[in-house]
Amino acid sequence: MSQIHVDFHAATGRIKPMHSVNNGPTMPQNHSFGNFEDYRAAKFPFARTHDASFTPAYGGPHTVDILAVFPDFDRDENDPASYDFDLTDEYMEHILASGTKVFYRLGNRIEHESKRYGALPPKDYAKWARICEHFIRHLNEGWANGHHYGIEYWEIWNEPDVNPQCWDAPIEDFFPLYDTAARHLKACFPHLKIGGPAASSVGSHWLLDGFFRYLTRDPADPAPLDFFSFHHYGREADDFARDAEAARALADRYGYPDAELILNEWNYVKSWSRADLLTSYYTIIGLKGSAYAAASILTAQRSPLDHFMYYDASYSVKWNGLFDAYSQKPLKTYHALKAFGELYDLGTEVRAESDTHGIYVSAAVSEDRSEAAILLSYYRDHPSIDGSGAEGETVPLTIGWEGFAAERGVDVEYRFLDASHDMDPVTRETFYGSSGAHIFPLPLYTTILVRMKKRA
Repeated sequence: MSQIHVDFHAATGRIKPMHSVNNGPTMPQNHSFGNFEDYRAAKFPFARTHDASFTPAYGGPHTVDILAVFPDFDRDENDPASYDFDLTDEYMEHILASGTKVFYRLGNRIEHESKRYGALPPKDYAKWARICEHFIRHLNEGWANGHHYGIEYWEIWNEPDVNPQCWDAPIEDFFPLYDTAARHLKACFPHLKIGGPAASSVGSHWLLDGFFRYLTRDPADPAPLDFFSFHHYGREADDFARDAEAARALADRYGYPDAELILNEWNYVKSWSRADLLTSYYTIIGLKGSAYAAASILTAQRSPLDHFMYYDASYSVKWNGLFDAYSQKPLKTYHALKAFGELYDLGTEVRAESDTHGIYVSAAVSEDRSEAAILLSYYRDHPSIDGSGAEGETVPLTIGWEGFAAERGVDVEYRFLDASHDMDPVTRETFYGSSGAHIFPLPLYTTILVRMKKRA
C-alpha cells in the first residue's frame, strides 16, 4: 500500500512558477489553426522566446533574434531605421495578451545548418551590447515607436557550450561577450534582471567553471548575474533536484548567492542516439510524457529552482508535447502543466509526503483557506510509452489529509489524467471528516488533481 499524506496546517513556502514554457500562443492563419484560447487557459507564468524564429506563426526568420531584427551589423545601432521590430512586436503582444509574461532571450536560434550565421560571435562585443540595449528600450521604454511591455528577464545567449550550432568559436570567446553585455545592460537598466548563460547542462564544467572564473576575475567588481540559467534533457524526474542543488552550489561558490536559478529548457530524452530520439518524440506527445512532465514539475517545486520552463510550446518544434502539430489542440502534457497552474493560483505550499519512490506530490491552499488542492503523479522510466505494456505497474494508493476537512463541509473533486481522461472529473466515494482519505488503484503514468472547496 502506497500512502500520500498532506498537512494543510503546515505551510512550507510558496508554489513557484514551475509551469512556464518556451514560446507563446499562435493565432489562426490562412492554412493553420491557432491555440490562443487554450494557451491562455493554461495560465503559463512565463514564455521564453528562444527558437521562436523556427515558427512561421511567430514571424519566422523575422522575429526575436538579434540577427532577425538587426540584420546588418554594420549599420548604425542608434538609428531606428536599422531595426525591423514589426513581427517581434506582434509576437510579444500575443504572449502578453494571453496573460503570460515574456522571458526574452537575447541572441539567436540554434543553427543545425551547414553554415552558421547567428552562431558566429559578434564582430564587436560592445556594439552587440548596445544593440541589445536598443531592443530593451524599444520593448520597454517606447524607443523607435516602441512599447512599454515591462519585460523583466533578459537572457544573454543560448547554450554557448553547444559548438558549433550555438557558438561557432572557442568557448573562451564567449566569456567576454557575456561580461561586456551584462555590465552594459545592468548599467542602463539596473531594475531589470540580466543573466545567462543558458548552458546545455549544469554539468558543462568546461563552460561553467571558466565562465564563473572570468566573471569574478576581479573579486571587487564581478560581472552582473541576476540569474543563472541552464538546461536538462533526460529520463528521470529526480535529476532536476540534483541539478538544482549543483547549480546552487556553483553559483554560491563564485559569490552569487542571490542569483536566481532558472532551468529554462527541459523535456524527456531517452538518449541522443537517432533511434532513441524517435522514441523520445513519441514519448513526449503521449501519456508517459505527461507523467514525466508532472513528476518533473513536482520535483522542481521542491528544489532550489526559482523558475522551470518546458521546451517547447511551439507547434513547429519536435519537442512540443503541449499542442498537436496539425490541429494545435492540447495534448496530454498540456493538462499536466495546466493542473500545476491550479496549485500556483492557490499560492501557499503545504507539507505533502509520499512513501513510495516514483509517486510525486505537492499540495497547496488558498490564502483564505477556502480552497485547496493536491497534485500527484506516478512515473518511472518504464519501456512502455502509453502504459499498455506495464502490467503489474499499478499500486494501491491511499490519499489522506488533515487540516482541511469538516463533517460534510468540503466538496472534493478528483480529476484524472490517464489513458481515458484529460484531467476530467472522476466520481469517487470520499470520506469527509477530520482527515480526508481514499483508497484506489493507481496505474503507472497516472496524474491526479484533487480539488477541495469549503462550502459556504
